[in-house]
Amino acid sequence: MTDPYLRVRGAREHNLRGVDVDLPRDALVAFTGVSGSGKSSLAFGTIYAEAQRRYFESVAPYARRLIHQIGAPKVDEITGLPPAIALEQRRSAPGSRSSVGTVTTLSNSLRMLYSRAGSYPPGVTERLDSDAFSPNTPAGACPECHGLGTVHRVSEDSLVPDPSLSIREGAVAAWPGAWQGKNLRDILDALGHDIDAPWHKLPQEARDWILFTPEQPVVTVHPVRDADRIQRPYQGTYMSAERYVLHTFADSRSEALRKRVRRFMTSAPCPVCGGRRLRPESLAVTFAGRDIAALAALPLTELARLLRETPHGTGSVAGTIAGDLVSRIEALGELGLGYLSMDRPTPTLSAGELQRLRLATQLRSGLFGVVYVLDEPSAGLHPADTEALLTVLDRLRAAGNSLFVVEHDMAVVARADWVVDVGPLAGEHGGRVLHSGPVAGLASVAESETRRFLFPEGPPAAARVPREPSGLLRLHGVTRHNLRGLDAVVPLGVFTVVTGVSGSGKSTLVSQVLADVLTEHLGTSAEEDPEEAGADEVPAGGGSAASYATSVTGLEAVGRLVRVDQRPIGRTPRSNLATYTGLFDAVRKLFAATDEARKRGYNAGRFSFNVATGRCETCQGEGFIAVELLFLPGSYAPCPTCHGARYRPETLEITYRGASVADVLAMTVDAAYDFLADVPAAARPLRTLQQVGLGYLRLGQPATELSGGEAQRIKLAAELQRAGRGARSHTLYLLDEPTTGLHPADTELLMRRLHGLVDAGNSVVVVEHDMDVAAGADWIIDMGPGGGDRGGRIVAEGVPALVARSPRSITARYLAPKIPGSPPV
Repeated sequence: MTDPYLRVRGAREHNLRGVDVDLPRDALVAFTGVSGSGKSSLAFGTIYAEAQRRYFESVAPYARRLIHQIGAPKVDEITGLPPAIALEQRRSAPGSRSSVGTVTTLSNSLRMLYSRAGSYPPGVTERLDSDAFSPNTPAGACPECHGLGTVHRVSEDSLVPDPSLSIREGAVAAWPGAWQGKNLRDILDALGHDIDAPWHKLPQEARDWILFTPEQPVVTVHPVRDADRIQRPYQGTYMSAERYVLHTFADSRSEALRKRVRRFMTSAPCPVCGGRRLRPESLAVTFAGRDIAALAALPLTELARLLRETPHGTGSVAGTIAGDLVSRIEALGELGLGYLSMDRPTPTLSAGELQRLRLATQLRSGLFGVVYVLDEPSAGLHPADTEALLTVLDRLRAAGNSLFVVEHDMAVVARADWVVDVGPLAGEHGGRVLHSGPVAGLASVAESETRRFLFPEGPPAAARVPREPSGLLRLHGVTRHNLRGLDAVVPLGVFTVVTGVSGSGKSTLVSQVLADVLTEHLGTSAEEDPEEAGADEVPAGGGSAASYATSVTGLEAVGRLVRVDQRPIGRTPRSNLATYTGLFDAVRKLFAATDEARKRGYNAGRFSFNVATGRCETCQGEGFIAVELLFLPGSYAPCPTCHGARYRPETLEITYRGASVADVLAMTVDAAYDFLADVPAAARPLRTLQQVGLGYLRLGQPATELSGGEAQRIKLAAELQRAGRGARSHTLYLLDEPTTGLHPADTELLMRRLHGLVDAGNSVVVVEHDMDVAAGADWIIDMGPGGGDRGGRIVAEGVPALVARSPRSITARYLAPKIPGSPPV
């Protein structure tokens, strides 16, 4: 008989300690354990990586050579391994043209529907190709906005916010700083413009030329310098403020510069296409009486209903394409994504939404005999939506597939056929399989951190008495996305959880409206440089209080805003938590201070992998080289010269307490804290990283390997370092699902830190689906009742015990069991 098990022998990837484990096929297998215990190393780094390697072995020799560069997982043997498909949480950096329709390829079918079965204007005899209905092709894109739907403009008011200043005093605020700005000022002086008169007293003709001229005159500039500096004339080229802003925004690769000039621009719907992104001739074609932009803007469930109700002949082209669209949309609806529209930009989706979009595509593939390896499919899901997800997973399993799920949600783990618990702790203190078998067997494993959450003993602990608010933020008439005329009250001085089903408007209210309104009120502070801060202190949506709400009160009580989101801390392997938190500066100084380094004349720059003198030149200090895999997504392989060490051999000859700088970067946060405990400049950031549950991460772990939840906690740790430097004005912290990727034991650790911020006199507002977090809050705002157009309202608010009894709240029935004495709803 065929062996029904997948058998792994001697897995040693990352922190795995020669793991042997047997996993049943055609089953739902949950991999769990504390963050960093090694479960992803087993599921993705070993099992999926080996399936991928075997696939490459079966294809062309050129492809085999590429995969050999990446290497094989460290494992002695795996038997019974079927083909595998991975659905990970790793967020790419999709462009503004990427949308739900393009990710799911639904837009391809919709374009074909219009091309083949659309109603054309009278007199038009030639049908348009499907490309003519895509805003991402020259054939379809609006010629004015190039298919973006939005045009960016500048005005005198946006470029010169304070017209009482003179040019010398900085009236043209949009100009660059430092030498380049002074250069433009000196050129204007050489051209004969009065740079000392208040801006509003200059002739309108002169003001228009300075700001908007397309000319770029070259003049001789005689700069005025300090007496001890050489004063040589030079040829200077003028560039108008408009030209500088628009070119920087369009062409600069520096995100810091793009953010800066974005402040001086105004955005508006394209006047030609009205924001619909397509050419007039494409928009003239209709189906069911609507153009393609109108259908793409409908919630998917509404689009499916319209397609079902639209009459078309049996067996017709329209009927075939519409039927295919409806069946594919139904798969998305099963995963709770029916509230999305086809034109929803991909960058606005959560990592969980993106993963479920890909999962829905697999539902339609009809494959069987496949291992699906999923990375926290419940991430970003309300408990009610998790139930729908489990139904879909059951269908995939019933179709003859195996599901290996890395998961922290105990509701998903409890429903599994088999559980693999890895631990007992993170990093070097983990890497062992504590239990592999039916879920019930984990109850007797004393070492397991998972056990007490899966099998709680005794009644829930007594609920904490909610704090009393120190003030109230009131927003009236909020209108944004699916929020329509919403009135919301956000208490200050307390821990507030905003929850609700997926798509109900939580992130819109918190991460966009509240963040933008407060940012506009507080203005931009030079002290809080968004590019240097440990968290993002910039607006999310670029809106204003006036555009979002009819009135806002209570803002004066907030002195500072900190947004901590899940955007990556870097886009290449060169970025890591050591550089992001500033910890690496202290490490480099330690090595530069050693006797051997001083003897050789090595300064701190020698130990930076971004400086040519000390880094490996093959990989330019990244430790990895990019490998393009042709028809598959590109990947990274260890550098063949330094083997991932990042440095020249001479640099690695310098050691501190027996370790090279590469050895320190290879340490986990926990190990580095022990190694550098007596170095305050290093110990402080390391301790903060431990306190947010990141002790298992390696200091040099590339940013490209970090999940959104890990990136968010690194930002939080950097912010906590700053907050600990002394008393500051009242700060409001906004976090978007901070428990993503956290085991319940690590969530407890993180919550202690966040509640500590409130105890210190600040406010914390989190968007969250974890009912344990909600039960421990001081105040809950529950959004709903559904997603998309069926949401956007506050269905319940108040202390947790009150919300748990609300008959209108879907959240209530999941929250009530977490609160002692709350009757079931």
